[in-house]
Amino acid sequence: MLNHALLFSVFVVASCGLAYELIAGALASYLLGDSVTQFSTVIGTYLFAMGIGSWLSRYVEQHLIARFIQVELMVGVLGGFSAAALFFIFAWAPAPFKLALYLSVFAVGVMVGLEIPLIMRILKRDLSLKDLISQVLTFDYLGALAVSILFPLLLVPHLGLMRSGLLFGLLNVAVAMWASWLFRGQLRNFRWLRVQGGAAALALLAAFVAAGELTSLAEARLYADEIVHAESTPYQRIVITRWKDDLRLHLNNNLQFSSRDEYRYHEALIHPGLSTLPAARRVLVLGGGDGLAVREILKYPQVESVTLVDLDPAMTRLFASAQPLRELNDDALHSAKVTVVNADALQWLEENDELFDFVVVDFPDPSNFAIGKLYSSAFYRLLDKHLAGGALAVIQSTSPLYARQSFWCIVSTLESVGLVATPYHALVPSFGEWGFVLAGRRSYQPPQSYAIATRFLTAAATPALFQFPKDMARVEAEINRLNSQVLVRYFEQEWRQVIR
Repeated sequence: MLNHALLFSVFVVASCGLAYELIAGALASYLLGDSVTQFSTVIGTYLFAMGIGSWLSRYVEQHLIARFIQVELMVGVLGGFSAAALFFIFAWAPAPFKLALYLSVFAVGVMVGLEIPLIMRILKRDLSLKDLISQVLTFDYLGALAVSILFPLLLVPHLGLMRSGLLFGLLNVAVAMWASWLFRGQLRNFRWLRVQGGAAALALLAAFVAAGELTSLAEARLYADEIVHAESTPYQRIVITRWKDDLRLHLNNNLQFSSRDEYRYHEALIHPGLSTLPAARRVLVLGGGDGLAVREILKYPQVESVTLVDLDPAMTRLFASAQPLRELNDDALHSAKVTVVNADALQWLEENDELFDFVVVDFPDPSNFAIGKLYSSAFYRLLDKHLAGGALAVIQSTSPLYARQSFWCIVSTLESVGLVATPYHALVPSFGEWGFVLAGRRSYQPPQSYAIATRFLTAAATPALFQFPKDMARVEAEINRLNSQVLVRYFEQEWRQVIR
């Protein structure tokens, strides 16, 4: 009975240990960007710390059960509160965030590294060595498998990072309390351990219940304006803020648009290209789940169908249901001409053979490798296969002023697959100078007039968008290939300098 209970605790302990690692990596990716770097460094630090913990376990020689219970309580408290503490540190004092992140990961890793050796030493009295190793490792790996599946599919979308951390903290404390009960006859300080466990459980449970308010408090500090909507999805953290009549969308703490000037961005994105295609009937939008680019496309009566492919169903659902956002996009996502598909854009292009007269590529900036693949030569080669004869594609391409090499990297990458790339830029006050690239199989000429209503663009001013002053002129840049993704490195380096 005791052996089975301890083996089940291995399953729980392994689940909790991996969960803290995933939570730290995801939180760092949300707040710092570049998910590959964040997860790599977090995992490396965590595994190193686990090794230190395993090594330190040799010095625990007496009262193994009591020490195991105390370690569980410490892991529960440290790991359970880690996400909440890090979130508050980033909101109130961002400078020491990285130091706090790795100290937290290291401390939890050391404690987790102590757990399994202590359990194995407790179990070795009743199991042979081969049974001990096989059973403990089996439950260890099964626990890791369980949480690796549940984390992206259930925990983050429904609980968020803060509540997920607190939940696993409670599980660690539950293991400690269970173990103290099972071995109560062998513990000298049974009551004191129960008091410690009860205090830890109450603290974690109170924080779990108040996690919504705690998250709102931290985000209120992080965002200057009132938060009117916030949710975590398997793909990103979505936050909508409002100040007077200005609605702003933030994804993973990065501003995506301000309703006061988004029309400048979306007019510049759509009209220079689509206005030169009077025969365009079929339009594809990749990204742009807010429906704002679709709003501009629907101004053209000749357009018969618009296919919108956006990865996150929460985005398209939000902008199709919330009344202020529906008013902003003119209810574009409910148009009979529009078909919304929630899928990875690269996979969707691979699986479909449809041709389009105009393609809009409106992804977030290439701040990590998951997005960087959508700016690669492999992606643009695939995109080219979906362009009908005479068709054009337009790609949002970050700022040619603040991320100059990143911008021209996108241009070079489009040219590398045989497309004729025509770069241009426009001033969007919320972002500064912003860049776009038109791509097709022929040379491009700006429109002589605009047949649709615009607030920003004029035919007379459009040619100036295609002229680049000296500080935005073309610079040398490598091609962004799928296996190297140099663009992500360019982007991170350039925007880090801007933030400084």
